[in-house]
Amino acid sequence: MHQIKLADNIYFLGFNDRRTQLFENIWPIPNGISYNSYLIDDDKIALIDTVERQFIEDYLDKIETIIGDRNIDYLIINHMEPDHSGALKAIRARYPEITLVGNKKTFGLVESFSIDPGKVLLVNDNDKLSLGKTNLQFQTIPMVHWPETMVTYDETHKIAFTGDAFGSYGTLDGGVFDDEINLDFYEVDVMRYFTNIVGKYCAHTQRAMKKLAVLDIKMIASTHGPVWRTNLDWVLSRYTKWSTYDMELGVVIVYGSMYGNTQKMAEVIARQLSVRGIKNIRVYDSSKTHSSYIINDIFKYKGFIVGSCAYNNALFPNVETLLSTIEHMAPKNHYLGVFGNFLWNGGGVNNLKKFAEMIKWDMVYEPIEEKGSLKADKFKMCIEMADAMADKLLQNN
Repeated sequence: MHQIKLADNIYFLGFNDRRTQLFENIWPIPNGISYNSYLIDDDKIALIDTVERQFIEDYLDKIETIIGDRNIDYLIINHMEPDHSGALKAIRARYPEITLVGNKKTFGLVESFSIDPGKVLLVNDNDKLSLGKTNLQFQTIPMVHWPETMVTYDETHKIAFTGDAFGSYGTLDGGVFDDEINLDFYEVDVMRYFTNIVGKYCAHTQRAMKKLAVLDIKMIASTHGPVWRTNLDWVLSRYTKWSTYDMELGVVIVYGSMYGNTQKMAEVIARQLSVRGIKNIRVYDSSKTHSSYIINDIFKYKGFIVGSCAYNNALFPNVETLLSTIEHMAPKNHYLGVFGNFLWNGGGVNNLKKFAEMIKWDMVYEPIEEKGSLKADKFKMCIEMADAMADKLLQNN
């Protein structure tokens, strides 16, 4: 068995999930995902997080290969989400004398999963735990992205074990460390992981990054994706950019259309944006593209234009689903345009107006609603909406 080390006595215990199609049963992961756990072999032995339950048998075998029949002294729980705590009960059964290490919000979640915590060690910010040569320090980072989330910092080797923070979708295809892989392949998966999983908690992410900035971190070991040991700024700079809504000049256009009339309006708007010099234009049919990818581009680009036909006096269902996701994620500081189409009754644009009132983004133009096929007056308004969006973007670039 390959033994992968972060330091002389720190082992990477990771598994690639190439079968699961939806992470959290919501987000598509066509490139899979990894579940990473870590073992510190010192005078005292500590595990940091576990793995998803489908890997329990191999996980226990890997641990035994490293430590033999010795006992594990501590299981440090940075995050209780089941993809990280899936082997917790099995670890408690195999090592009944183990002490669970967590903060004041951790052990209630342990019990919520019908697991008896047994022996526990409650830690607060700046508390320390010596394993022998390895000294650990703890920092809570609540709501990145659960309330109990914390970071375990190895003062000896300057490694931060960060839970979900700085993680990524995508399996580790041979390479485990950032300097072993082509990071271009991970660009979209890292961002989509952030926008799908952590993006709702941008303010909390900013607070966490400021809190961790005082630590001398030389390596970041997340529970998903590569271990960052060479180019930490690659991931840190991106988290800073995304969590502060530092967006690029561009526009995401999303439409819901049954028979093509709403799509025609979207195409007119997109073409005029291009005429005005906007190069980053993403046009999505809400029925074909999962909201995971659209949300990702909404975090990336400052302009958002959404159109819906009327469907049973309401929004087109796929547009409604997307807007619900946007409301939940609550990204900030966008420019907004809305348009739509109806035939025998309205509902699409009226509900888009309600979305605009709720989201409180800067509307660049009045809502456009066409009846039936696109006609000259609404064609002209679509051009004007595109011009208004381009004006906003270019003036503030």
